[in-house]
Amino acid sequence: MGESIREFLDSFFYGSRNDLSFKFLKGMSEEEASEFLSLLLTKVGELYDGAPPDDLIDLAYQWQVDAYTPKPGAERKWVHEDGPFTPLSKPLAEMSVGLVTSSGHFTSEDPPGDGRATKSQEEIVKEIDDFLARTPELSEIPTSHPTEELNVRHPGYDTRSSALDPEVALPIRALERAASRGSIGSVSSPAYSFVGAASQLRLRADRDGWVDRWKEAGVEALFLVPV
Repeated sequence: MGESIREFLDSFFYGSRNDLSFKFLKGMSEEEASEFLSLLLTKVGELYDGAPPDDLIDLAYQWQVDAYTPKPGAERKWVHEDGPFTPLSKPLAEMSVGLVTSSGHFTSEDPPGDGRATKSQEEIVKEIDDFLARTPELSEIPTSHPTEELNVRHPGYDTRSSALDPEVALPIRALERAASRGSIGSVSSPAYSFVGAASQLRLRADRDGWVDRWKEAGVEALFLVPV
């Protein structure tokens, strides 16, 4: 079955191709996408002649930044000017820092109840609409858990990088190095992960329950990693 240019561009945003790096294609006009893809293919061709891959990466990154930068006068969603702000009660170097990520990681010892643990990444991608409508589930990951034994399932992005190196989206070891340098006081265990492709309204409504869990774990400050 054929596919139009518009359907192709839309497929990168929670669709059949579902690629976090190129999700911005959905917001482009066909003319803009044509220009980007033409430049991208040109850079790929230059690789055959020995050009550094950094040029290709920089091109894709800059177009991604430009695509996500709000246009003058454009409506902005999920902007809250009156959000609460709590000043730190003591220096960060004396605080227990917790880690929360929307990467979709979990351990085999504590599998999530949303069905991810028994399905492949390919199957989970097809359930994106269900995840966008459901209440997100918070998974606990002991910081001592071997990273090579972690699982990751997420309907909203290509998890291959996170599966090969969890530190990409679950930087437990990076925080531990920060603690060893004295930049933070300590790393709270467990770390926490949930599927970021979730209802924003349900996430906001349930956040107080999560905050109570973090407080009970002794977390004094949170390091948030959106994916």
